[in-house]
Amino acid sequence: AQVEESAISLWNWAVTRHVDSVVNDEQRAKLRFVACRLVCLCAGSDPPEGTIQRQILMSMKTGKGWMDIGKADLADGFLEIAMSSIEKLYARLLKGSDGEADIHVHKADVEKNLFKVLSYQAESAVAQGDFQKAVMCVQRCKDMLMKLPKETCYLSILCYNFGVETYERKRYEQSSFWLSQSYDIGKMDVKYSVGKEMQAKVLRLLATAYFEWDCNLYLDKALKAISLANQENLHPAGCFLKIKILLKSGASDEDIDSAVAEFLHREMSLDFCLNTAKLLLEHGRESLGFDFLKSLAERFESSPDLGKITLLHIEFLLQNKRELLAKQKVEEIIIGHYTGKQLLPEALNRLHIILWDRAAKHYEAKSYSEALHWYNYSVSFYMPGQIDQNLAKLQRNMSSCYLHLKQIDKAKEAVKEAERCDPTSIFTKFSVYKIAVMERDTDKAVETIIEMGKLAEKPSQCEDKLRVDENTGSNLLSLAAQIALENEQEVVAIKALEYLSEHVQDCRQLFAALKCLVRLTLSKVMAENEEKSVTCVLNNPFSAAHKRLAESFTEEKFTGDMRILDAHWFRKVAWNLAVQFRGYPEKMRDFFLLSFKLSQFCPSDKAVLMAQKTCLLMAAAVDLEMGRQQVAPSKQTELFTQALQHLQACKEIWKVLKLTGDFAKDPTDTLLLLYEFEARSKLSDPTLHNLMESVWEQPQIEVKTLEIIASLAMESPARYPVLCKKALKSALNLHRKQTVIDAVKFSKCLHSLINLSLPTGLTDLDACVLQEAWDYFEDALSVVSNTDAYPEVEILWLMTRAWNTGVFQYTVGKYKEAEQWCGLGMRFLNHLGSLKKSYE
Repeated sequence: AQVEESAISLWNWAVTRHVDSVVNDEQRAKLRFVACRLVCLCAGSDPPEGTIQRQILMSMKTGKGWMDIGKADLADGFLEIAMSSIEKLYARLLKGSDGEADIHVHKADVEKNLFKVLSYQAESAVAQGDFQKAVMCVQRCKDMLMKLPKETCYLSILCYNFGVETYERKRYEQSSFWLSQSYDIGKMDVKYSVGKEMQAKVLRLLATAYFEWDCNLYLDKALKAISLANQENLHPAGCFLKIKILLKSGASDEDIDSAVAEFLHREMSLDFCLNTAKLLLEHGRESLGFDFLKSLAERFESSPDLGKITLLHIEFLLQNKRELLAKQKVEEIIIGHYTGKQLLPEALNRLHIILWDRAAKHYEAKSYSEALHWYNYSVSFYMPGQIDQNLAKLQRNMSSCYLHLKQIDKAKEAVKEAERCDPTSIFTKFSVYKIAVMERDTDKAVETIIEMGKLAEKPSQCEDKLRVDENTGSNLLSLAAQIALENEQEVVAIKALEYLSEHVQDCRQLFAALKCLVRLTLSKVMAENEEKSVTCVLNNPFSAAHKRLAESFTEEKFTGDMRILDAHWFRKVAWNLAVQFRGYPEKMRDFFLLSFKLSQFCPSDKAVLMAQKTCLLMAAAVDLEMGRQQVAPSKQTELFTQALQHLQACKEIWKVLKLTGDFAKDPTDTLLLLYEFEARSKLSDPTLHNLMESVWEQPQIEVKTLEIIASLAMESPARYPVLCKKALKSALNLHRKQTVIDAVKFSKCLHSLINLSLPTGLTDLDACVLQEAWDYFEDALSVVSNTDAYPEVEILWLMTRAWNTGVFQYTVGKYKEAEQWCGLGMRFLNHLGSLKKSYE
């Protein structure tokens, strides 16, 4: 009892809170579910009558609640409980009661509940697509209407709703059944009927269901239904549908005319009548349609909307290729316009659209004279001197026609009118531009392009009312470039493409414009031998390409593959330009760097990595070369620093690239070393010695590399004698290790080493310095003694350097050292050839 009481309290709380909108429909259904289940569980096997009645009420409402939120499957169980409880209660009532009157009252209440539960079950079955169950439930309800006549209206509307629901699901067979049931039930009791309007509505939908199901098969049924509907309540929708069915079935003109006559004497709206005329004409019943339009013109002669009838007449005359009759109708309207029979603004706008559409069709067919004829009709409705944006567009269109007809003067007049009406429109400027190109007025064409470019930046100030495409400015500039190219005016085309690349949003259009701009610019510059100015001219398109490639893309039409293809195109062009401008180091470097930047948007395959490596190496080489030729220290520092940055990036790429294959013969490692050594040495970089430590340890280093390092170590502004000497010693050691010593190369290396170790003109030399130099002379003597290939001029130089060193020692009183060095010089004397006698 306590649980039951709590369940009833929960039920009541859910009901009151729903009124206050505290809980929503789904929450209320769940609360009812819990409360109802608890009450049923508490009922026991033989509950009292009051408890059974409560169960019936709660189960019905719980089931209905689930259906209302679209969960019909959850409703079925509760509706079954309600049905079982009703049967139990009914059986108990039949067993006996104190009073006959009470029995009848209770039985009536039970029958009402049974009717309600059956209708709910039908509703649930339809929602779940169980047609047979729904039919059975409705039939039982229908059988009960004799006892419950007041439910006639409810059951009729319920069947109508089922008909609507199944119609929307395109289940026409089921829909026609339910709608027929709705109509039949509605006729059962006049007193409690749904009314003629509702019955007509049911029949109209029934006719529509037959029509859409299979018009040919169910034509008679559809016609019978719509005829009954019109008898019940004549409605425009019913009249229209009847004509529609007749037309679909291929009925004769007489039958259709008869259907039209049904409502002609009624007060039908003009719009309904016009729709009927359209229907007739669209189905090829021209005679009926045009006759009907004539009768409408007479019927609505005094209506301000009379123009709508004439317009429809003109439209269908044009559709049926009766252009001459259409022209006569238009001319009648023009006469009426100036004799006090003006069209309403809405109708006049519609007429303009019809006229322009017809003109456009002739324009597309290249019948420019005929297009002008229709445009002139439109012009007729404007007053002289009137300013209107639509008139401006009209004049621009006429100008295009005149241009195609080569009537330049008339085209100019039309454009002048357009400028008067809408001078700030980009479309007007475009019309001016076309004439300038046609007349080969380059200055005027370029001037107009500049104006169009400025207007494209502020579209809100230049758009006219008929504009719908937000990229109009870009599209017009693209078209302008195309027109200029077709007329062989490259200067104008370049200017148009420059503005286009600044304003276009569509990526495909942008890259197409940039490529065209690059090609045109190059051909123009090369033709005029203006190589020096090419960088600044090409800077904008390449910068725009790099900027757009760097942005993230959301455009579906611009795929990743397209992006890669465009990046490859621009990087290759930049590379070719770099190679082409060898005579202009700065431009060459800039294009190599540009090619590198653009290549970063390409997949990092071997070919791209090789190109990136080469670009950076070349850029570094150019910076070093320009640095060598610079006088200003600050500029030198800037160039050498830039070179180092390029080299650092190049080293990272080279590490990755070496993982992809064998590069044993590739000189990149050597070039990176030499370039970095030069840059760091000329920047007086303190890390230079650390860099070289790893170099001395390399077993595969070449003699030439060491000799270049030695040379660079002493090339101004660098001065690293220790590093120079170390490089030369390493080179000398490598020369000694050769199976056959190259005496010429050996002599040059030794020459440099002696020069570095034994400066000319110094007399006060340290003993260890003299000893080091002595060892080099001994090395030279050893090689000279074993080969005839040692250059005689080098032998002479060694002899002279040794002798002079002895002389310097003599002058400072170091006689022993003097004797040794002079003696060393005389040892070389024996190896001189033709010069020996001169020095003996």
